[in-house]
Amino acid sequence: MQIHVVNRGESLWQIARTYGVSMNRIIQANELDQPNVLVIGHALVIPTPYPEHIVQPGEFIWSIANQYGTTIQAIVEENQLADPSLIQPGQVLVIPVKLHTVQAGESLWQIASQYQTTIDAIAQANQIQNPAMILPGQTLRIPEPPKPNMDVNAYSTIMGERGAAIVSRLGQYFTYISSFSYGFNEDGTLTNLNDQPLLAAAQQQNVAPLLVLTNFEGGEFSSDKAATLLRNENLQDSVLTNLISLMREKGYTGLNIDFEYVYPEDRENYNNFLRKVVARLHPEGFTVSTAIAPKVREDQVGLLYEAHDYQAHGEIVDFVVIMTYEWGWAGGRPWAIAPISEVRKVLDYTVTAIPREKILMGAPLYGRDWKIPWVQGTIARSVSPKEAVQLAAQYGVSIEYDETYQSPYFRYVDESGQEHEVWFEDARSMQVKYNTAIEYGLRGVSFWVLGFTFPQNWTVLRNSFEINKL
Repeated sequence: MQIHVVNRGESLWQIARTYGVSMNRIIQANELDQPNVLVIGHALVIPTPYPEHIVQPGEFIWSIANQYGTTIQAIVEENQLADPSLIQPGQVLVIPVKLHTVQAGESLWQIASQYQTTIDAIAQANQIQNPAMILPGQTLRIPEPPKPNMDVNAYSTIMGERGAAIVSRLGQYFTYISSFSYGFNEDGTLTNLNDQPLLAAAQQQNVAPLLVLTNFEGGEFSSDKAATLLRNENLQDSVLTNLISLMREKGYTGLNIDFEYVYPEDRENYNNFLRKVVARLHPEGFTVSTAIAPKVREDQVGLLYEAHDYQAHGEIVDFVVIMTYEWGWAGGRPWAIAPISEVRKVLDYTVTAIPREKILMGAPLYGRDWKIPWVQGTIARSVSPKEAVQLAAQYGVSIEYDETYQSPYFRYVDESGQEHEVWFEDARSMQVKYNTAIEYGLRGVSFWVLGFTFPQNWTVLRNSFEINKL
């Protein structure tokens, strides 16, 4: 996979020819509804120019995989096959293997250097006994370089059949799916959530479901709600008993606690609650994780930050989601949602307090559209990355890229004469985030939130990581 940023005057035909990939594969990978309308500055993912195979009568997916020295799963993922047993004669499958035809005078050393791999790796992939004995015209399979293994979590606020459809389509990319969210009542009972369809889809995709418990009430996080629980051990016991029962009944594998705007005086109460949670849930076989605010130092002031004790969370729970997004929040000034310059400041502190193997770096799947000049009290509109590009196309503007924040943005003027500023994510910005997670040696990444159309992200993600499945 490569990333190509559209330049002025380019056509999709020219781009496809440059990379040796069919236009159709580029259209599919980027979900281009109008392939003839390209936006200057749009970051397109260019699929690897893999060979294509036309299914013959009597062929099965396993025989095709064996023929090319790859796996059934690799072919299924590359072609997004819902049921690999239902391939049909004449169907065209993209086979995710790199092939090289040996030219006269080429050595295995030269070929290995060209593809940034080793002689031994090519020899092993092609069962070559004598690396010096390769012949012109011989077709060699070039092994892919190894990728780091990472956990990937995704939060979903969409339940019911629509949420299930999203997990069915994207579940191959997730280790965990976190259902947002369950709350608790003053008698220890839990609120309701229509999560059964989503959980069924998660099971089919081998995705571990996490129940998210929050202090969310009336459409916002409630400090008083958190205090009610954190200051009452009897209530905690009741809530945990009901949680364990519900998690067993519905098939959850773990609990993710997302308590926000907790009163600073409840900091140690929160830590003690987490200790109790772990003591109750670990013997039952459940994992425990938390989502915490993006701090740059332990004594950071503010209601969002003070009760989140990084070191304690790192010691107590199995892993921690760092919410490294929302710098460009809906009620604030126009800015990148997750500027990498700020994300790195958070990670620089985080790795001093929490073991790297317990850290999931948050990543947004959305952008925002602000009216400018910005006025205090106005609320930006959330947009998907695909919608952001469509806005740029609609109003005939180019997409710019901020190198400091590693984030795309643009401005446009709508039909009423109102000026707008849009910040969002694209293939480039997500690649930088994944590279950062690798650089810092983190456990993985966590997406907020499913439901926004962002086709490039999944190609970049798969190209960056081997995604752990439990």
